[in-house]
Amino acid sequence: MAKISSKTLQDLEFNTVLQQLSVRCNTELGKENVLNVGPIESQEELMATLGQTSEYLSSFTNDNTIPNHGFDAILNELKLLKIENTTLEIGGFRRIAYICNTVATHIKFFVKFKDYYPQLLNVTESITYHPEIAKSIDIVIDKFGEIKNTASPNLQDIRSQIGSVKVKINQSFASALSTYQAADLLDEIKESVVDNRRVLAVKSMYRKKVKGSVMGSSKTGSIVYIEPEATLRYSRELNNLAFEEREEIQKILKDLTNKIRPFAIPLADYQNFLAYMDITAAKAKYASEMDALLPEITEKRELYLRDAYHPLLFLNNKYKNEKTYPQTITLHPENRIIVISGPNAGGKSITLKTIGLLQLMLQSGLLIPVHERSKVCLFNNILTDIGDNQSIENHLSTYSYRLKNMNYFLRKCNDKTLFLIDEFGTGSDPELGGALAETFLEVFYERGAYGVITTHYSNLKLLANELPHVSNANMLFDGKSLEPTFQLVIGQAGSSFTFEVAQKNGIPYSLINKAKKKIERGKVRFDATIAKLQKERSKMKKTGSKLQEEESKARIEAQKLEELNLKIKSKLENYQELYDHNQRMIYLGNKVNTAAEKYFQTKKRRPLISELLKIVETENSKRKKQTPKEIKVQKEKKAKVEQEVIKKVEVIRETKKVEKKKAEVKEKNKPRPIFKIGDRVRMLDGKAVGTIDNLEKNKAIVNYGIFTTNVNVDQLELVQAAKKK
Repeated sequence: MAKISSKTLQDLEFNTVLQQLSVRCNTELGKENVLNVGPIESQEELMATLGQTSEYLSSFTNDNTIPNHGFDAILNELKLLKIENTTLEIGGFRRIAYICNTVATHIKFFVKFKDYYPQLLNVTESITYHPEIAKSIDIVIDKFGEIKNTASPNLQDIRSQIGSVKVKINQSFASALSTYQAADLLDEIKESVVDNRRVLAVKSMYRKKVKGSVMGSSKTGSIVYIEPEATLRYSRELNNLAFEEREEIQKILKDLTNKIRPFAIPLADYQNFLAYMDITAAKAKYASEMDALLPEITEKRELYLRDAYHPLLFLNNKYKNEKTYPQTITLHPENRIIVISGPNAGGKSITLKTIGLLQLMLQSGLLIPVHERSKVCLFNNILTDIGDNQSIENHLSTYSYRLKNMNYFLRKCNDKTLFLIDEFGTGSDPELGGALAETFLEVFYERGAYGVITTHYSNLKLLANELPHVSNANMLFDGKSLEPTFQLVIGQAGSSFTFEVAQKNGIPYSLINKAKKKIERGKVRFDATIAKLQKERSKMKKTGSKLQEEESKARIEAQKLEELNLKIKSKLENYQELYDHNQRMIYLGNKVNTAAEKYFQTKKRRPLISELLKIVETENSKRKKQTPKEIKVQKEKKAKVEQEVIKKVEVIRETKKVEKKKAEVKEKNKPRPIFKIGDRVRMLDGKAVGTIDNLEKNKAIVNYGIFTTNVNVDQLELVQAAKKK
């Protein structure tokens, strides 16, 4: 792949992406190096880089978290190692040891989880690790940044002597302190420290009575600080030993520097590896924030970006809690060039930049915010002409600059080029500039290039309809609200909505009408027709969306009904099995009962046993052999169904009880009929009709023709009332 020009990087705001990546790096070296990230020319290297970023992104969601890669740079130490007879400081050795240990941790981790991170493992395999570097430093310097006593025999001996001298100093000082305190020559504070030496706090008036070296006095002059004569000799000895210690430490550090000096190149590799891991981690964080992924990279000349977002716009809107509109666009051999038209501020330029920036990011090893089913091919060159590139320094107008840029396009354009041109043909006379733009487009088409352009020129829209592998597209515009919808529609040219946008921005309607009269009537009609078609398409899309929603709801309801039907069918089958089983048990019970009655009468055991065996054998011949597991499952199923039936029966019984209670209450609350002699009546639970012959209190004598009976009136009802009921 060819190197992509700096102008393309600038037009597509790739530097802004790198700056956002830099913020997400943890190390200073990573922040510097990430600004140099650019398109990768080797396809093999590009695929490896994308794989590594994708693997690091996956570590955010699994349990195998990649170890921390943070470190302090050792650039100065590496420079010193290249110069002979130089010595590194303790801090430098500690930074080197930390880098070595961090690299070792990463190597062990990626070897352990090689199935999860094969691409990242490949990076570590290119490093030759030297454990002796960290071991050499560990022998000399402890975890607190101090030189160990065991760093050399001489140092150990010196420090042993220093310890002994310090003990003698303390003993002699304690003796002097006790003596002078008893003589009441010391102030209340008794002692202090001056220049890291213990001194006596002597009252000023007794200074001549204390033998020793005067180290200073208090601000008021009431106290004189004196180092006792007994400790002076030991203090001088301690100073000499401290000097020898510093000399020995310098010698040790110099020897250690010489040991590490041959490993300057591996140390630089370790640092570069950790900086690379920092950049990879920053790419993964960036991808995670905008839901980016690695789409399918195809060898075919096909670019399919589904639900693609402009990264910078997406993140900016995300922080503002605003919506970002995705775009879906396809370029393939049968549709190599797309001409996008539509109103200003409708999203044409953003769509153009989205395609270019996503392609550029992918070819630089970054993941992109698209749908997982997107497909991307690789281009040798990406050519852009976006924005007003007027140059005062070079005395170039916008159009002159654009012509110069088109000349560059003509030299570089081929079948492996992606070109992106915003406001194609503008900057000159519309008819002449449009004709020249049309010619350029024909040349790009003939060379088999892929591209997307935005324009307002009608001749370019017509040319897109005429060429077989070029298609029109438009950014939808709501004619009622006069607002863009930011939706790209392939297959139809768009209106610029010039007059509609002018009306929205407050231009008087009278001036708009006057402007309409100044241009060709045919062009107005053509533009109006396009606008009308767009409105119709928008209506049809809304209708289609509603139908899809209704179809989806109907499908869901049908699925629910089908599931319910299957459940009911399953329950009925279970109930039927239980019923059949119970009927068989009743049948067997009857047979056993018959045999028991015979035995009761005859008292003969042999016929009884014979009959029972016959019943058992007959029943067993119908059974199928089952494993203990199958028997257990069947019993559990049967028990479950029985419990379910019992619950259902209980519910039915409860319902009937409630209904009966309601009926009784209703009957009690029902107004009692007033009976009189001669009324035709019948019993509440009977069918025979009789006539009341006599009434006494709550009793009535009812004549049924053949017989008479004495009945409580509460048990009677009028025959007429029953008929009405």
